[in-house]
Amino acid sequence: MASFASNGRIRDELLNETLFLSLAHARVEIAAWVDDYSREKPHSSFGYATPAAFAAELDKQWPASLRRTGSARQPIASTALMRNKAVRL
Repeated sequence: MASFASNGRIRDELLNETLFLSLAHARVEIAAWVDDYSREKPHSSFGYATPAAFAAELDKQWPASLRRTGSARQPIASTALMRNKAVRL
């Protein structure tokens, strides 16, 4: 896991506060928390900007000839597939 695991943030913000009803439910909730943490939650290391806002600001700093083009940004890696896609709550 990323740095949020080492400093206890995931434990404090999710694991201590959530009653997981199944393994599938835990996977869904943890994935949602990680996604929110990685995209939407302001980070002190980014001057309290969200990662998305910080990345957009960095993009503006590149010369126009080096900026990404196109309407859709493709992820570098895809997320792992869960064995059982059905969520049982």
